[in-house]
Amino acid sequence: MAKVRYTYFGLGMAAEGSEKFAADQAAAFLAYAERDSIRSVAADAPAEVPVPLTEPERVPGGMEHDVVAIYDNAGIPSIMHRFRRITDKELFGGSDKVHPAFIIGGEVYDEIFISVYQNTMINGKPYSLPMAEPVYNITQDDFAEACFSKGEGWHCITAPEWGLLADTCAMLGTMPHGNTNCGKWHGDDAETGVLIGGGPKTLTGSGPATWTHNHKPTGVHDLCSNLYEHCRGARIKDGALQAAENNDAALPETDLSENGDGWRPIVDDTGRPLFVSVDGGKITITPDQEIERDYNGCRWADVTVESESEQLKELAFFAGEPDAYCFMDSTEGEYVLYRGGSWAGGAGSGVFCAALGSPRSYSNAVIGGRSAYFRKHSTLNPDTLTVERERDGKEAGA
Repeated sequence: MAKVRYTYFGLGMAAEGSEKFAADQAAAFLAYAERDSIRSVAADAPAEVPVPLTEPERVPGGMEHDVVAIYDNAGIPSIMHRFRRITDKELFGGSDKVHPAFIIGGEVYDEIFISVYQNTMINGKPYSLPMAEPVYNITQDDFAEACFSKGEGWHCITAPEWGLLADTCAMLGTMPHGNTNCGKWHGDDAETGVLIGGGPKTLTGSGPATWTHNHKPTGVHDLCSNLYEHCRGARIKDGALQAAENNDAALPETDLSENGDGWRPIVDDTGRPLFVSVDGGKITITPDQEIERDYNGCRWADVTVESESEQLKELAFFAGEPDAYCFMDSTEGEYVLYRGGSWAGGAGSGVFCAALGSPRSYSNAVIGGRSAYFRKHSTLNPDTLTVERERDGKEAGA
């Protein structure tokens, strides 16, 4: 006797019977969900205009979140979670400044969109779709270019955008579970996803609601394990912690090549650049330039941070999830950022898990990616826009 149970945007399926019967029913439901993820959005929606899929939901801090579909320049939709602008104070008790995920090219944005699912590839472009095989074995630069190829505003998820997700989980008290043990969550074998070809990876979004950032079916899925994910715009370079300005990593014109001019030091609250010192099994984040050079990983709870830094909190480089692991390399060279953990990461995986120990040329079967999107502000003359508003008002009988 076999039992299966799935949910998809409020639609549920349960079956009990022989192994073949349960497998056939599960396959039919998963096929429906994959077709519906494309069919359910408006077929004639303009590219890059969000199509609502859920009603807006208020969360602590007065924010509204909802799920939308956004088409790219190939006419294929991605299922995206809309995040509204928030300050550091609202998010984690920091200052009144806007969280950097919403500051792009020096402009403040009211909203950004992050893939609900780890991305799958269709004709060389990444998409956020449920019940799909996630992309893997791709370098960070190649994944970033694939995201940029989807059209203006599309990009690989960035370090501050992942920081926003992790800090939101901490604020809500909903640290996501996930595929940390070859298809299951290490904390409860009853929490399972749908294995791909017998495992160990799972289909995107196939786990329970606890595998999302807010523990709801409409949350952002699989932030804890299944695959590590590329996060553009943060690195260790010769022991120095560096990041792009605010969320400028979302822009293709920001030069984040190894010797590019888009990199800035990550600093403490007094403006001092921060460095990573690795001495045996001990990791220290410090303003002291005299550092020990080694590579290691440990729990965030065991990382020493020698000075206060709001920027570290914005990027979720702190013990927001104490058992999640932090891997850092302070030896000579460049080491880019991956987050989340892998299918065998156990308790060391999590939305706060951070790996800064591999070069940008690295690809692996345990590293995938997730796209994000912002609607670029108009470049029209503000005076012209004022005239247009006045004209519209008069036509409306104002």
